[in-house]
Amino acid sequence: MENIIFCKKCVESNQRFVSSIQHKMKPNEKKAKALFDEEEVCLSCRYFEYKETVDWTARENDLKHILEKHRRNDGKYDVLIPGSGGKDSIVLAHIIKKKYKMNPLTCTWAPAMYTDIGWKNYQKWINSGFDNYLFFPNKKVHRILTKEAFLNLCHPFQPFALGQNSFATKLAIEKNINLIIYGDGLSERAIGEINKDTFKKKNDKLSKWHYATKEDEIYFGGLSVEALKQKYDLSDNDLMPYLPANFDEIKKHNLEILHVTDYINYHPQKNYYYVKDIDCFDANPDGRTEGTYTKFQSLDDKMDGLHYYTWFIKTGRGRATEDAAIEIRNGIIDREDGVKLVKKFDGEFPKKYFKDCLEYMQISEKDFFSTIEKFRPKHIWKKEKKKWKLRKAVWHK
Repeated sequence: MENIIFCKKCVESNQRFVSSIQHKMKPNEKKAKALFDEEEVCLSCRYFEYKETVDWTARENDLKHILEKHRRNDGKYDVLIPGSGGKDSIVLAHIIKKKYKMNPLTCTWAPAMYTDIGWKNYQKWINSGFDNYLFFPNKKVHRILTKEAFLNLCHPFQPFALGQNSFATKLAIEKNINLIIYGDGLSERAIGEINKDTFKKKNDKLSKWHYATKEDEIYFGGLSVEALKQKYDLSDNDLMPYLPANFDEIKKHNLEILHVTDYINYHPQKNYYYVKDIDCFDANPDGRTEGTYTKFQSLDDKMDGLHYYTWFIKTGRGRATEDAAIEIRNGIIDREDGVKLVKKFDGEFPKKYFKDCLEYMQISEKDFFSTIEKFRPKHIWKKEKKKWKLRKAVWHK
């Protein structure tokens, strides 16, 4: 995708690629091209236009139909809600339990390194009335996978993403829960097809994020399972938490996985005010988060800032682009303000937890910066007077 374009409605770039098989993180050019239409408008902006035509009453009735199908009267859990204790997972859990009278079990795959505010918000979520399984993966193994993912893919967040998705699916099967509900879907963030389906959507269309077939060769950090086991003397059990559930097992269990935003038209800023009003969530005490202008997104992991910074290096669009694009689509800011915010904050170096991240991955600053430079695409970056600059940015005329 060497021809860099930006959405005419928001600030998103066509450099935001989609992986064909998430475990390999292999860019899929066909899907990447489909993120923008002929008028250079991104898929998510078109999705938000489509949302204006949706009969949300009918969609909510579809959700009620699904919930009723899974509702239990024996006191056992009837739905699993994965979340971190951020504003969206808190709102989702409250809606499902209080409005629809389900009996949810919540679950959390622990971040690499909890921030103080992240741990505080997690505690507030659980203390507001929810059972929760919090899973800490083997820290030795997670450090290894994080290091390999950074050095080989410039993607230190990959092990977290793999484990997070695997954990919920396997926990649901273990606890005999047949329904998993996530928060916002991929259509909201320009990386998924517009969902025009109702509750009739079949499980054979489940995202590859949640399962693997017998034919899939699984990779972590650019290395195969066997290569990792040999290099670090790891066992199958060491890597088991990261391995996705088998698709045949999911079908046998009759597991349904959905995103609540396909059924309820809720709003990210309204979610923040909701959790703030019920005292279940605190914003970033620093006033805003590094790399962006917002104060209530992705606060729980010290690795978050580095994750978004590596995004910026590889694609030329970072955390402020992501936040501004979503807020433009939701009518919170206009495109002109979004462009200014991206120019001011995108690509800000995540210095607050930088030393913690280096220590966690057990790499030196020299190795860190040499890896960063290795992953700068030539069609995105140029060097002028010994400083790297974007060849094309959303604020360029």
